Amino acid sequence: MQPHHTRSIFRFLAASLAVAVAAAPIGCGGGEGGDEQAAQLVAARDLHAVEKGSFDMVLPVSGELAAQQQVELRNKLETRAVITEIAPEGTRVSKGDVLVRLAQEELLDKIKDSKDKVNTANSSVIAAQQSLAIKQGEKQSELDKADVAVKIAELALQGWQEGEVVNKRQQLELAKETAGINLDRLKGRFEESAKLVSQGYIAKDEFEKDRIAMIEAEAKVKQAALDLEVYEKYTFFQDEAKKKSDLDQARAERARVEEKFNAELVKAQADLESANFQLQSAKDRLQNLEMQLTYTTLTAPIDGLIVYATSIDSSNGGRGGGDAQPPQVGTELKPNELVILLPDTSRMVANLKVSEALSGRIRPGQPVTLYSDAMPNQPVAGSVTTVSVLAASGGWRDPNRREYTVKSALEADPSLGLKPAMRCKAEILLGRVDDALNVPVQAIFRQGPVAFVYVQDGAGFAQRQVELGRSSELQIEIKKGLAAGDKVLLREPKSFEIVAKLDASVFEMANASAPGFGGARPAMNATPPEGASNGANPGAGGPPAEGRRRGGAGGPPSGQPGSGGPGNPGGRGRPTGAPTPDGQPQAAPGAGG
Repeated sequence: MQPHHTRSIFRFLAASLAVAVAAAPIGCGGGEGGDEQAAQLVAARDLHAVEKGSFDMVLPVSGELAAQQQVELRNKLETRAVITEIAPEGTRVSKGDVLVRLAQEELLDKIKDSKDKVNTANSSVIAAQQSLAIKQGEKQSELDKADVAVKIAELALQGWQEGEVVNKRQQLELAKETAGINLDRLKGRFEESAKLVSQGYIAKDEFEKDRIAMIEAEAKVKQAALDLEVYEKYTFFQDEAKKKSDLDQARAERARVEEKFNAELVKAQADLESANFQLQSAKDRLQNLEMQLTYTTLTAPIDGLIVYATSIDSSNGGRGGGDAQPPQVGTELKPNELVILLPDTSRMVANLKVSEALSGRIRPGQPVTLYSDAMPNQPVAGSVTTVSVLAASGGWRDPNRREYTVKSALEADPSLGLKPAMRCKAEILLGRVDDALNVPVQAIFRQGPVAFVYVQDGAGFAQRQVELGRSSELQIEIKKGLAAGDKVLLREPKSFEIVAKLDASVFEMANASAPGFGGARPAMNATPPEGASNGANPGAGGPPAEGRRRGGAGGPPSGQPGSGGPGNPGGRGRPTGAPTPDGQPQAAPGAGG
């Protein structure tokens, strides 16, 4: 990009006007002859000879500087935070330098109390672990006892089934069988005794004894049979039920012991978990307090410039405005309060404001030349990096204005001392027009979609329709309608100076074919197409009812390049100091951009 491009154009225009003035006949007189001579003098001064040339398409904008990277330092303490030491604002610091120190006494006391709580909680955990271990041992011991009781009951049942029952049955069977045999023996003896007593060999008393013995033997047989029957029907089942009941009781007792100790173990386990939770909570609290202690010293995470939050406007997240006092020793900070911004001033960017109508012509990579208001004579090179996706409103001052933010990376030497929030002006090089017919933008007039110029025709001027091409703030390309050497008027002519006008059919045909004109309402704020002039954009002019307009008057009403407008017949584009497309005053290069 050419930083002194605008000054070169101004010198060129000044030289052309000087030549025109020198070539014009100078004289004065009274009456009609004097008026015509004065008109010729004015016309010569306002003429421009059409020629081929090259020019840069430069867009003047304004904005402010910002750091490409900046870090916020906030108060992270959850307790009372009082500043005991703070670095002066505006100091350039390196990574790791101490910026702010906060009071530590309250935190140190809390850390001491927290350590005591950790030790107490740790003792509770040990006690809970021991209690759990004891309960587990008791459970195992009682279960072992219950298992032995169950085993004894099982063996008792098994021994009764396989031993006592068999033995008892054998005894009863033996008694029954013995009683029967004894009965049979005594019956035989009784029969022999009856024979002997009848023969007189034995006494009758002895016979009676044998008969009594036989009767007793018969009773014993019946008793043995009855004992066997009672055992098989009643005693066996009673004994079986008792043995099985003993086994069931032993098993039930084991289940009760297990259930009881399981409940006690659950409680002991819960006590242990509670103690562990309290211990972990106490450790977390201690760790948090120790972490909080590190927050009492704020160090620089990057190299940068110290900026207090009170120096930043509240709309940008700072505390500036009102009666906000800068932080100092003794200042008490709120939790998460922004204290310091640390922008890295070694890598600066410019946030430039571009009107909505011109945003479509901005592309990443386009060269930028920037001038800060603090150093208006020091150009800084840069390039466009991004264009914002959405437009921002002009605020309550101008709610109809829409602007896009264009970010430009700067190639600035850190020794220049550029700082964030510095106001700046810049020129964005949109492109270059090489070897093309061009005229100053103030030579272009409009009526609806038709662009025309006033070409010298004898002693007057004739309207001639032209087709426009690309443009800059001062120059505009002519594609058709003019030839090299034609002289065009740089102002609106007087009525007596016009010798020929375009035919009315030209305007009617143009209005009928151009969108936005004729019966439909025109698009007053249409965005100019890529490469087209912003101040003389075909098809973006005002309604036919507004009459003839200067070049750029049909564009957006935000001060388009070269706008002359009604009531300004001598409009000559934008001189030094005139508004730029975003409404900011344009300073001459070398004097503020």
